[in-house]
Amino acid sequence: MVYHWQSLNTKVSGVDDMTLLSKINDDSIVENLKKRFMDDWIFTYIGPVLISVNPFKNMPYFGENEIFMYQGAAQYENRPHIYSTADNMYRNMLIDCENQCLIISGESGAGKTVCAKYVMNYISKVSGGGALVQHIKDVILESNPLLEAFGNAKTVRNNNSSRFGKYVEIIFGLGGQPTGGKISNFLLEKSRVVSIGSQERSFHIFYQLCLGANEPLRSELGLSQPNNFFYLNQSPCMTVEGTNDANDFRETLNAMTVVGMQEAEQRDIFRVVAAILLIGNIQFHESENYASITNRRALERPAALLEIDSELLGTKLVSRVIDGKWGRQTDRIEMTLGIEQSLYTRDALSKALYTRIFDFLVQRTNQAMVTPTQGYTMGILDIYGFEIFQNNGFQQFCINFVNEKLQQIFIELTLKAEQEEYVIEGIRWTPVDYFNNQIVCELIEETKPPGVFAILNDVCATLHNVTANADNDLQKKLGKEVSGHQHFQTTVEGFVIHHYAGIVSYNVEGFCDHNRDVLFPDLIVMMQSSGSNFIRSLFPEQMENKSSTRPTTVGTKIKSQASQLVASLMKCSPHYIRCIKPNETKRPRDWEEERVRHQVEYLGLKENVRVRRAGFAYRRVFQKFLQRYAILCNETWPAWRGQPQEGIERIMAASYIERDQYQLGKTKIFIKAPESLFQLEELRERKFDGYARIIQRAFHKYFDKRQRQRQQEQASAIVFGKKQRRKYSINRVFVGDYIGLDHRPELLSLVGRREKVEFCESVTKYDRRFKGAKRDLFITTHRVLLIGREKLKQGPQKGLIVPVIKRDIQYSDIIKVSLSTRQDDLLILHIRGTYDSVVESTFKTEFLTVLSKKYKAVTQQDLPITFSDSMEFTVKKQGWGGGGTRKIRVVVGNSDLAVLKISGKILTMEIGEGLAKNTYPRALDNDFVSQAQRRPVKPARGPGVIPISSSQNRPPHHQQQYNMHSNSNATHIGQNFQNRNSNSSGGVRPPTLRQPPPPPSEPAPPNQPRIPAGAFRLPTTTASSNSNTNGNNVQRFNPVVNKASNPSVQNGSTNNFQTRNATSTGNGIAQKMNQLQANFNPQQTMADILKTPNAGASGAKRTSLSKPAPGAGRPKPKPKPVVKLPKCTALYDYEARDIDELGLKEGDLLEIVKEHDSGWWLGKLRGKEGLFPSNYVEKL
Repeated sequence: MVYHWQSLNTKVSGVDDMTLLSKINDDSIVENLKKRFMDDWIFTYIGPVLISVNPFKNMPYFGENEIFMYQGAAQYENRPHIYSTADNMYRNMLIDCENQCLIISGESGAGKTVCAKYVMNYISKVSGGGALVQHIKDVILESNPLLEAFGNAKTVRNNNSSRFGKYVEIIFGLGGQPTGGKISNFLLEKSRVVSIGSQERSFHIFYQLCLGANEPLRSELGLSQPNNFFYLNQSPCMTVEGTNDANDFRETLNAMTVVGMQEAEQRDIFRVVAAILLIGNIQFHESENYASITNRRALERPAALLEIDSELLGTKLVSRVIDGKWGRQTDRIEMTLGIEQSLYTRDALSKALYTRIFDFLVQRTNQAMVTPTQGYTMGILDIYGFEIFQNNGFQQFCINFVNEKLQQIFIELTLKAEQEEYVIEGIRWTPVDYFNNQIVCELIEETKPPGVFAILNDVCATLHNVTANADNDLQKKLGKEVSGHQHFQTTVEGFVIHHYAGIVSYNVEGFCDHNRDVLFPDLIVMMQSSGSNFIRSLFPEQMENKSSTRPTTVGTKIKSQASQLVASLMKCSPHYIRCIKPNETKRPRDWEEERVRHQVEYLGLKENVRVRRAGFAYRRVFQKFLQRYAILCNETWPAWRGQPQEGIERIMAASYIERDQYQLGKTKIFIKAPESLFQLEELRERKFDGYARIIQRAFHKYFDKRQRQRQQEQASAIVFGKKQRRKYSINRVFVGDYIGLDHRPELLSLVGRREKVEFCESVTKYDRRFKGAKRDLFITTHRVLLIGREKLKQGPQKGLIVPVIKRDIQYSDIIKVSLSTRQDDLLILHIRGTYDSVVESTFKTEFLTVLSKKYKAVTQQDLPITFSDSMEFTVKKQGWGGGGTRKIRVVVGNSDLAVLKISGKILTMEIGEGLAKNTYPRALDNDFVSQAQRRPVKPARGPGVIPISSSQNRPPHHQQQYNMHSNSNATHIGQNFQNRNSNSSGGVRPPTLRQPPPPPSEPAPPNQPRIPAGAFRLPTTTASSNSNTNGNNVQRFNPVVNKASNPSVQNGSTNNFQTRNATSTGNGIAQKMNQLQANFNPQQTMADILKTPNAGASGAKRTSLSKPAPGAGRPKPKPKPVVKLPKCTALYDYEARDIDELGLKEGDLLEIVKEHDSGWWLGKLRGKEGLFPSNYVEKL
């Protein structure tokens, strides 16, 4: 079983990034996607490109926690996710000051619209705030349900298919907050208003209005059930599984309100929508070879809604005015229409009304987001996917053409342009072959020789009436002009094009009519006579100034829009999401191997993997790179005046990035692995963070005197007159961080990226048997944490010791805090509904001060604190006899060091008298605050951290540890080892021949080999050199020696904090920590069209370009030589006091992994690796 490197005991299937696949072929890619899909991991990377497989169900990892997790995180830090792509796009815009765009592509039903929603939602969450900014965010988010209601519909391939293209541009200010936006829409499928397939629906808004509007509104609009309208009952499908049209209608109303539409404006829109349905119910019959309206009462309701004359509406549906010319004379002739022409006129009016309503909604949404300020933009393209239906007409032809253009952009920027750039820049490179679909785009849009659009426009130029002959002429002309093209074929009903995604057969019937898309002038004049200002505004044409030029066709418009879209995208830094549809049943966990393989092939994922694997993840112009990363090197900061290449070389050397990880071209630097870029960004952040801390320290130093005095007064007020104070702690400075979080990233990752740490300290926690264990105590923005250590029990990191959250306490769950009246450091957190926590905190007064503030901020109440020398607490129930309560009694003793006695369920603590309860801290002056008081003692966890000198030690009470025994004999806490003369039966154990020496706080025995002072050097690796925060050096709290044997304890200057090195060249604890930190049944009626399409000429071309994976055939590297480690034997027994230590028995044979002059060595015993005191062993 495989587990994710950063998630404890979390199973992972396949690989997160397919550039890491051992074999690069379509089979490996499909198999990897399948493994992840079946385990509900729908996202996978190919370098920066995100692959998304539609799960056809709601997934659990799109909540607030995931947003916090991915915000500001490098791509490798978390699992593949759309939030990572969105965050990368957002941060690149702010960092590089460049416009960004996201191209979401895939076939119909692959999940493109949902991806766009998640991206916009993420950007809304992580960008700036403020009332105006929030309004812009609301408009951007609410534009989705609004435009989906009017622009999406159910098709045989997708229950929520976008029947229009949408490019959303969000404008950001310099601070990263959205200040405006713009939506561009492309090619609404208006033919769906009047004609739908047997298993499809029209646009959602028709069903929402019929089923979701209240009774008064429906009565006003003359609406009833959807199946009563001709435009809707052409299909028996009136509902969609998983969709509630009534609820969706309420969301549409809310979206209209957010966009800024008043109730009257909303009602005007619904009147037009209802009028369209009612116009569709107007039927015709033949009378004397001409069309006549069957039921003239059907004209009254739509005419009333549109506020036009019903007789005029009836006349314009069955007749048309034609301007005729005879020489210089112009005459107007009224022509009566036949049934076919009348139906065409009726449908043309309905389509025109709906199209103009949709354009109005887009325009109204843009008005709500308009901004006069200039800024950087982030574009999100959500456009209809490639589709193949049973009858593919002009609409499918235009949709598939736009998808060809998008595929060409992907090829141009990820395969073609990237390889050409390597050649131009002189980068060493092995070309990768790929199929370029430019040949298909030229077949459709080229003018010389003429392509399909050019031929179609020529035929439409000669078309004066609605006839079938024009479509036949088109078919003949296409067969004559382009029949020799390898991606084109003629058929009986039309023609075939071998698209990049497969072969599609088009029926030419209606091609010319749809391309002309003529709305007769009579109808425009009629609508301009409406009594509604709103409807007149939808028809702004100036009919008296008619142009004599040829009218623009739909084909010309879509070509122009596609070219403008491509031009806009090419001006931005692109990001890609490639969506894959796993099945046609729309059911979760249904995997159609052949369909997925076909998509993998035509999307070019294999070629993408090859280029990314052999290429470079990042490239930048020299000057921009220097401008951003000059701060990493003292020689280049603040300005570099030499050659750019030389300056870049010095930056990379200072960042410890190997020369084989990047190349310098003629004008740009190329960095191979994204990890190197993440390393540069992390080092840059630390540099700026360091400078910020210097500024903060200077500021705090200036205001520190008053602030410290106020803090001490606040803290003292909590315990004043209630608890004795320690003589060495009452005047100390509050620091907050006593762990050194700057050097402990593994702890910060547990706390959470969005949690601010207010206080942290290493404490001792006591269980129900009064046995102590080390914990890290945190007070954060929302909770109190106790963090301990555990070994992983499974997965690839089995046996590795990692920090884990042992207890997570919400402020609202804290009942009270109990302390004694003596000078001891014990305190009890009483928790509602569960067991209590007993901890010994050296900095208890500061802890109580911070906890009181956070508690009051959350609960609006003061923290209850009780003081008593007899305290009772609830313990955790574990097994038989567990649970219940325990007691702690604090009595007067003779020493400042606590003496503990355990008797059953009672712990008695003896401790001497401290300072009086009414002792108050004196005002401190900055000049008299010692260096040791001002700085926190930080653990030396990484290479380059200086061991703490004796002058920085705390007073003796800071090194307290309680040594507890179940007998009545009290032992001072200075004695670190339990009485070894007692065996398990309570008898006397035979004494050993030699007494164990003190722990490594004293010099080793004279016969013990030692490393000369100053000769030891920590090993420098790329990982450790780049940062001192990897957590490799462990600051060790050494066992305290008996006062009698160590006079320095009496003087209060014992240096019990020693730095021991935990770095190993093998697979030791530190290295393992580094690794953890661094690193549906098909519908029978549609069976024929829903099967995987034939790949055609495009697929044959892709197959011919297949090559073996790069690197195949290389010899395997020689195995590394096994290094024999020196050995030693244990002279005494040693009981491990922490989970990263080794317990020794006299005579044990150990292997020495690393020696350190601090006295703590790293070694192996019986397969386990850990630390042990060097003066307890003898080298062999």
